[in-house]
Amino acid sequence: MAATPQNPAAAAPRRKVSRHRGEGQWAAGHHTPLNGNEQFKKDDDGLNVRTRIETIYSKRGFDSIDPNDLRGRMRWWGLYTQRKPGIDGGKTAILEPEELDDKYFMLRVRIDGGRLTTQQLRVIGEISEEFARGSADVTDRQNIQLHWIRIEDVPEIWNRLEAVGLSTTEACGDTPRVIIGSPVAGIAEDEIIDGSRAIDEIHERYIGSKEFSNLPRKFKTAISGSPLLDVVHEINDIAFVGVEHPEHGPGFDLWVGGGLSTNPKLGVRLGAWVPLDEVPEVWAGVVGIFRDWGYRRLRTRARLKFLVADWGPDKFRQVLEDDYLERKLIDGPAPAEPSGRWRDHVGVHRQKDGLFYVGFAPRVGRVDGATLTKIAEAAEAHGSGRVRTTVEQKMIILDVEEAQVQPLVEALEALDLTAKPSPFRRGTMACTGIEYCKLAIVETKARGSQLIDELERRIPDFDEPLTINLNGCPNACARIQVADIGLKGQLVLNDRGEQVEGYQVHLGGALGLEAAFGRKVRGLKVTSEELPDYVERVLKRFQAEREEGERFAAWASRASEEALS
Repeated sequence: MAATPQNPAAAAPRRKVSRHRGEGQWAAGHHTPLNGNEQFKKDDDGLNVRTRIETIYSKRGFDSIDPNDLRGRMRWWGLYTQRKPGIDGGKTAILEPEELDDKYFMLRVRIDGGRLTTQQLRVIGEISEEFARGSADVTDRQNIQLHWIRIEDVPEIWNRLEAVGLSTTEACGDTPRVIIGSPVAGIAEDEIIDGSRAIDEIHERYIGSKEFSNLPRKFKTAISGSPLLDVVHEINDIAFVGVEHPEHGPGFDLWVGGGLSTNPKLGVRLGAWVPLDEVPEVWAGVVGIFRDWGYRRLRTRARLKFLVADWGPDKFRQVLEDDYLERKLIDGPAPAEPSGRWRDHVGVHRQKDGLFYVGFAPRVGRVDGATLTKIAEAAEAHGSGRVRTTVEQKMIILDVEEAQVQPLVEALEALDLTAKPSPFRRGTMACTGIEYCKLAIVETKARGSQLIDELERRIPDFDEPLTINLNGCPNACARIQVADIGLKGQLVLNDRGEQVEGYQVHLGGALGLEAAFGRKVRGLKVTSEELPDYVERVLKRFQAEREEGERFAAWASRASEEALS
């Protein structure tokens, strides 16, 4: 048929008009279609799986667990299946979940604000020894993770944790996860404001509540009044950062929309000042926006950072004020520049009450149950019985009398937990890696520990703050994009053309008021075997070329590709 004025459509084939499916935002009426995760959450709230674990799965064993519980809802109670031993990284993205699953679990103990008593720490240590083959890792979100957990033992583990005020509730899953906080809240001499009360209230009112137990994806919170900016606030979904308002006094600057993984974004300020008493209400408002307006159709876009990027801070603040708080927030100042070069609280520091706290460095966060028990003993012998974890995989013992500082430091050294670490011991962190993680492609913990030893031997005079972060896959659990040297695990070719474990290198990432993602040099990948040589070479070039007072991140941003290769 020829095209005519009466029949213009005949000039071209008809296009199929697809129905707009929206982003899966509940508030916009987009409730279908559902992806697999949204379907199992709709079928049954993740919190409900606890009853089945206690009454069915722990009695009938691993093989009795429903797949949607096993790889979905059990995360709401801090349980992930761990990787079956012997599966190399080349098969991570090829095998089906049931082929990767071992019949053991990682169990994440939730530690809001990083606050522990020695009684609690001792219980975690005992659980590790009795049920987890002695395993224990301090994470970069202040939790402690155990491995080799059998489903049959989970109810007893919960009983022991809950008897001392700990839990695994919403330690994983599409929920408000652990609230990270300054580990020296309430005791630091230079603290702007203590956010502990807000952390406690949020936990009491909302954690384990079905009001927020079905979010589009995980939701990460940071609250700190430390001038060191010690909770990596720029890469959390929501952060409350201590500031001094010129008229209203100490309070918090509100940030939203940070996150890393394969599509990293830095959080943005809303320009709002929040007093301590209002933090829980404002927090709930932001989580409510995420629940109602967050993108649920595509799992890859289901983090708050995508909504914030699309709306912008002005619209986000307007929706928060108009629809969730029903009042205006007070405008406020931005945080000041971090007050120190290191933000991990390692070393000996005076508290505001005249006592001291001592921060110390495990190797890449790895400890064990027996060591946790010995840390508890040291804290009781030399302090008041209060211990803290940090977001840098470090630990702190509080309330130490001056006369007890040196004995405590020596006791820690005997456990290979130094309070005077080299920059390499202090600044290197690693995710779980291929040893246990089903997403990982390469080893991280042992590699990081070996790298520390090599660099201490090869460059003993290096004394600059430096972060080296190793990640076993692209998901950035170890914050590779914001490290001085970020190492993303992948398979690479060695000089013999063989496929081996290695890393893509990110250089010059940073947090603070000059926050930026690291630079990638085209084609720059190193094998695990070559890693010490590469890092040594780059650091020696930095030492030779740096300007007076220049930090590694600044040098890396201006250095030639040849210098970074």
